Amino acid sequence: MIRNETEYQEASERLTQERQRLAEHKTRLKTAGLAEEEIKRVIDPFESFHLQLKEEVESYEKLKRGEFGELDNLRGLGHLLISIRIAQGLSQRDLAKRLNVHESQVSRDERNEYFGITLERAIRLLDALNVKLHTQVEIVHDREAAVA
Repeated sequence: MIRNETEYQEASERLTQERQRLAEHKTRLKTAGLAEEEIKRVIDPFESFHLQLKEEVESYEKLKRGEFGELDNLRGLGHLLISIRIAQGLSQRDLAKRLNVHESQVSRDERNEYFGITLERAIRLLDALNVKLHTQVEIVHDREAAVA
């Protein structure tokens, strides 16, 4: 996950470079006389990496526009908290100041996507981010569906 503007700029640049390298590599393989199937076998791992990087860049761009996914039973809360900070254009340093903690604490928490935080801490983060989180409760009557 891209967490700040510097990482975004680096990833965007890397994406451009990888796109160019991929095209050049395909051309070299064709020139070497490899069949399409052989080229595909060689290129697939590079394309997979390229697509993953492209998805990360696009995901960050969505966050910057304030587009968030939904939470399911609070799964993904940590990712949402990071997303909100990014959407607001706040740095980890800015959030640390609001929370009155050291920047390294925010960095560490985000690296772990706030895994295992308490409810009180989540509320403190939402307050520091000036966010109001609404929930909707749905009772699942099928016991197997509730376990899944």
